[in-house]
Amino acid sequence: MPPVDSKTIRIGLLGCGNVGGALIALIERNGDEIATRTGVRLEITRVAVRSLSKDRQVAVDPELLTTDGLEVVAGRDVDLVVELIGGIEPAREFITAALEAGKPVVTGNKELLANVGAELAAIAEAHGVDLLFEAAVAGGIPLVRPLRESLVGEQISRVMGIVNGTTNFILSQMTEHGTGYAEALAEAQSLGFAERDPTADVEGFDAAAKAAIIASIAFGARVVAGDVYHEGISDISGADISFADRMGYRIKLLAICESFDDGSVAVRVHPAMVPAAHPLAAVSGSFNAVFVEGDAVGDLMFYGRGAGGSPSASAVLGDVIDAAVNLRKGSHASLGTFTRRRIRSIDEVSSAFYLNLEVADEPGVLAAVAGAFGRHGVSIRSMEQDGLGDQARIVFITHEAGSPRFAPRSRS
Repeated sequence: MPPVDSKTIRIGLLGCGNVGGALIALIERNGDEIATRTGVRLEITRVAVRSLSKDRQVAVDPELLTTDGLEVVAGRDVDLVVELIGGIEPAREFITAALEAGKPVVTGNKELLANVGAELAAIAEAHGVDLLFEAAVAGGIPLVRPLRESLVGEQISRVMGIVNGTTNFILSQMTEHGTGYAEALAEAQSLGFAERDPTADVEGFDAAAKAAIIASIAFGARVVAGDVYHEGISDISGADISFADRMGYRIKLLAICESFDDGSVAVRVHPAMVPAAHPLAAVSGSFNAVFVEGDAVGDLMFYGRGAGGSPSASAVLGDVIDAAVNLRKGSHASLGTFTRRRIRSIDEVSSAFYLNLEVADEPGVLAAVAGAFGRHGVSIRSMEQDGLGDQARIVFITHEAGSPRFAPRSRS
């Protein structure tokens, strides 16, 4: 890709929702400082939207607006494309067209990247332009760039963390205030942390897409969303939260990406029992946090706001500046190659488990349950029992064991 002579990099923006509007505001507010520090001035020249008549949080010159995304991508007055419309199509069509035209792309589209990210990375590499996506994984937290650049020479064994602000807010409300699940979800929706249809968040789909992207970058592996085992938080009860607290744990929805010596990887999302003394246990509200475990560097933790228009726009802007500077130099940041590695199923993963059982309160029941554990080679780390009239609730935490065929309430 030859360098661009102009000091002004012209941006075509696809989507002008919360993040797109915040990006426009950031560029307007910080444009002079960016130009002073980088030598590059950013200018938004076209904006594709679904509706020309919709009221917007940030005023946009009507002359820049269009409903034709391909018109933005193909525009002669567009050097760089920012995609913030989400979904697979037409986002893939727009991004592919931009890359093939030699225009770098910045995107926050986790669903697209988790399914066809390797395909798009290959197109970007073939045309010598950037494909950058910091905002797709952890909102405003810089995570992709450190994994892709700073830690590219590190042997990373595990990346684990909280990557969905909606579920973390709900679990925080249940833990810290005793709020019921339905009430906490409604509060998250009223505050804008959860969509009207919260399924993607509360059932783990959003976190699974992010986990696929993280594993791909951290391990150089081809991991797609369908490779990721996921459970959500909709079955977590106040009793689960209470028992976890009594046993010295906090329940968090974790994304866990692991690489093994045999070359295989395991990627999963599920509720987990985090020891109260662990830094992840203290991550509250809509905040995210990710731990990276490396051979030489040891443990690193990345923490910050994982969602919201302004934090995500900050991550997008950082990518835009990188891509703009590279465009002027005629260079690009390579994502490297993504090799095919065996993906371990959930049945191949070992963990300690938390089980919450309601049983008849009568002699011999506890012995029968303990016998079932024994027959399957599972040892018990701790146990508590509460009476429920003629029923009893028995809570177990096991030592590490293979994943059972049934779905436990949460893993520790």
